Amino acid sequence: MTTSSAESARARSLPATPSMAALWTGRVLQGLAVAFLTFDVAIKISLSHQAIEGTVDLGYPSHSVLPIGLIGLACLVLYLIPRTAILGAVLWTGYFGGAIATHLRLANPLATHTLFPIYIAVLVWGGLWLRDERLRALLPLRRAKR
Repeated sequence: MTTSSAESARARSLPATPSMAALWTGRVLQGLAVAFLTFDVAIKISLSHQAIEGTVDLGYPSHSVLPIGLIGLACLVLYLIPRTAILGAVLWTGYFGGAIATHLRLANPLATHTLFPIYIAVLVWGGLWLRDERLRALLPLRRAKR
């Protein structure tokens, strides 16, 4: 393969730069996720009465509210830094899995409680996928042409 054909093949294999519409849609999705997650982390770290009561109602001891909030803060910081955003999204996915398991264990309503972490995960991953070429290369929506 010649140098120009090698460069041409490499250019075809790279994901396209996101369109302005995709970029802004990704930013809006990320903004919604970040707004919710920031609120959730803030009430836990501030040890608000509602966070403590909600955590105890889910079957966790009151002293676990702050550690859960700090874990969420670490995930949020990683998600907000472009270079570590994918790692942050992966860690949020684990966090959301724990929330889903908790709601399943308590037989909470499916659409409003148990699946809610999945709704937030769609915002987290969807926003990131629309904005990040590396993620689109790793997880393409369509099969690469041969």
